[in-house]
Amino acid sequence: MARLNLILLAAVLISALAAVTTNHRARKLVIEYEREQERMRALEVEWGQLQLEQSTWATHVRIEEIARQRLGMRPPKPGQILAIPQ
Repeated sequence: MARLNLILLAAVLISALAAVTTNHRARKLVIEYEREQERMRALEVEWGQLQLEQSTWATHVRIEEIARQRLGMRPPKPGQILAIPQ
């Protein structure tokens, strides 16, 4: 009988330790999940800002201004335009 009680006590202790360990691990995973969710939200905000910045840098007015100032480009005169028949 004493041996059975000892085995049952060991089983209860092992079960309790396993429950505590599992609970602790689950809490750590939830914290990590929430941290990654926050990181995802921050990256989404940054992505939106980068898209806005890209659309600003790629406006036709800005590209034309850079072509005129830095590259010295000008629109062609009407006599310089050739239409190529298909």
